[in-house]
Amino acid sequence: MSTQTLLASTSMSSPDPLREDLRNFIWLIWQHLRLPSPTPTQYDIAQFLQHGPNKICIEAFRGVGKSFLTAAFVLWCLYCNPQLKIMVVSASKNRADNFVIFCQQLIQTVPELAFLKPKANQRSSRVEFDVGPAEPDQTPSVFAKGIDSQLTGGRADIIVSDDVEVMNNSMTVAARDLLIEKTREYSAILKPLAHARVIYLGTPQTEDSIYNKLPETFTKRIWPSQVPTVDEIAGYGLDLAPRILRMFHNKQYGMPTDPERFDMDELISRRAEYGAAGYQLQFMLNTKLSDEERYPLKLKDLIIMPVPPQKAPVDVFWLPNPDRELKDLPNHGMAGDRLYAPGGHSNEFLDYQHRVMSIDPSGRGKDETGYAVGLHLAGNTWVPEAGGLQGGYDEDTLLALVGIAKRHRIQTIVIESNFGDGMFAKLLEPVLLRKGVTAEIVEVRSTTMKEQRILDILEPVIGSHRLIVDPDVFEKDDASIQKYESLIRNHKSVFHQMTHICREKDALRFDDRVDALAMLIGHFVEMMNQDAGKIVAREHQEWMEAQIAKLHQSPLNSAFGQQRMSWAGKRIV
Repeated sequence: MSTQTLLASTSMSSPDPLREDLRNFIWLIWQHLRLPSPTPTQYDIAQFLQHGPNKICIEAFRGVGKSFLTAAFVLWCLYCNPQLKIMVVSASKNRADNFVIFCQQLIQTVPELAFLKPKANQRSSRVEFDVGPAEPDQTPSVFAKGIDSQLTGGRADIIVSDDVEVMNNSMTVAARDLLIEKTREYSAILKPLAHARVIYLGTPQTEDSIYNKLPETFTKRIWPSQVPTVDEIAGYGLDLAPRILRMFHNKQYGMPTDPERFDMDELISRRAEYGAAGYQLQFMLNTKLSDEERYPLKLKDLIIMPVPPQKAPVDVFWLPNPDRELKDLPNHGMAGDRLYAPGGHSNEFLDYQHRVMSIDPSGRGKDETGYAVGLHLAGNTWVPEAGGLQGGYDEDTLLALVGIAKRHRIQTIVIESNFGDGMFAKLLEPVLLRKGVTAEIVEVRSTTMKEQRILDILEPVIGSHRLIVDPDVFEKDDASIQKYESLIRNHKSVFHQMTHICREKDALRFDDRVDALAMLIGHFVEMMNQDAGKIVAREHQEWMEAQIAKLHQSPLNSAFGQQRMSWAGKRIV
């Protein structure tokens, strides 16, 4: 069914311009409020509200008038069909109540809406009201809810989720996950009709915004304050409003998208007021750029290459060109992040200098035992395997870890000793001996804030392109998280953890796998300072000396030496 079916009135004898086009209705409301005529951007949003799919998300820059547009849309829906039930949800109950009051005020003062005034025996309060023609029902025509309140209890044809995400409820992963759980209650409120609608309106607060995690059944449109530049356009994916996209194709880069309300001088003033990062988030709605500094670890800084089992090239060249992009690998990084194959490597191959495995043990809860394998050569760390295992100190987990160590001929096993005061190492030792693995066990203990420690170790290594990861690590990492429920699945990935960690306490919901990776790299810190060129020169010098020694020891050289001594004796005589 179409949106028009939802808005169909039971009796309509002649065409009504207000009913046929939401833009006409908005123009009427704006005139009544003595506002300037609606801008092209506001009309564009109105068109999407009226003709968009049943599940939509509208992201528009701060100050464009989203709340006024939403209120007009709610009243227009009731103007077309007074039997509708509409729930308005906001981050706070007070904001939602104010929305309901504003709608009531318009009904009381706009002559064309007079027929919607509640009757004496109908509900009319700060939190809910009925419209005059509405038939008796347990659910009000319009009712307000705060996202933290009990949402269930009524049924709705339309749910307007107006700015449910604010800074206070989206600062941490746990808070964002809780917010997503609360919005899932919408499905219990929405009437089971093909034409029922859910409409999100808001401004994202982080890259992990709930607006970026809506199900695929939602269609998102973004209206930034300025036309994106060539460098910025990728951050919007396929969600940029068609009108803005046309301006981009006309090469109007950086031009105001709503100059009637926000000209260039005004936008410059707002940029100075909010700062560069704040402006990108609140006005350009480009979460990718706003999170560049907050989330410093990028997949694009890795080198993705099969890890040789015995010898590896001394130097590998990072080249993030489009022709090197690996599009078929699972990507659990930030939006717009990419994976790249190397641009090439040196011809000099050497044995790995050291083989290390790190383990971050867990208990019996939802945490995993994280592990990572690293093979070190000339300042580079090659990672052939990394992931997480369910379970902590049970026999199956210990056997699996020992099997990994044996497969990669590990020389040193680094274990986080915070768990059980070193008990995990004691449990692992007999299994290693039983399986013939002679690796040394080194225990480490961490006392600093985990997020700070992980970033301090990984940021310089990844940023300098010294971490080389086998493509199989991405495939196996993705396969290993499929067993988890959808809410936490991505959070289990080592590459999600790596790219979503920031210098804030409890930034990650799970950190077992990335913590193991940081322990691995931390063990190689001193070796990282080695210069690949110096290592090649030293190895070459050692090779030359070995060749000369062999030459001296050869039978031909011995015979030649004896004959030379004979000649020398004759000359002396």
